[in-house]
Amino acid sequence: MGDSFFNGDLLFYIGPIFIGIIFIIVISFIVFSIVASIRQWRKNNNSPRLSVPAIISSKRVEVRGGSHGPDHISHSTTDYYATFEFESKDRLEFEINGKVYGMLAEGDIGVVTFQGTRFISFSRENVNLSKQN
Repeated sequence: MGDSFFNGDLLFYIGPIFIGIIFIIVISFIVFSIVASIRQWRKNNNSPRLSVPAIISSKRVEVRGGSHGPDHISHSTTDYYATFEFESKDRLEFEINGKVYGMLAEGDIGVVTFQGTRFISFSRENVNLSKQN
């Protein structure tokens, strides 16, 4: 009659194992993401708060999502970034909120304040362009 393992439907044996493996992978990814976020948060909190003269060398926007579902509702997420160049020619890119992004322009000179990878603020220097002789 053959092996008793194959007497039933093979899917009933392999299906639960496959679903279990996928479940473990998804839960592991979620736990890993949470742990990585907590580590970055702690590292930022333990970093000194620095205020450094810089120039805004570039700005960019990243839009994710935007596909239409069956009910024609679109959802997207927009992230805003600014890259600051320091006197040493080193550059750092920070994620910033949309309001700050709108107030910044490439070429602005000022003092950027940050803590680790966390952007705090940017104070623009007053540049008097009328003194050109």
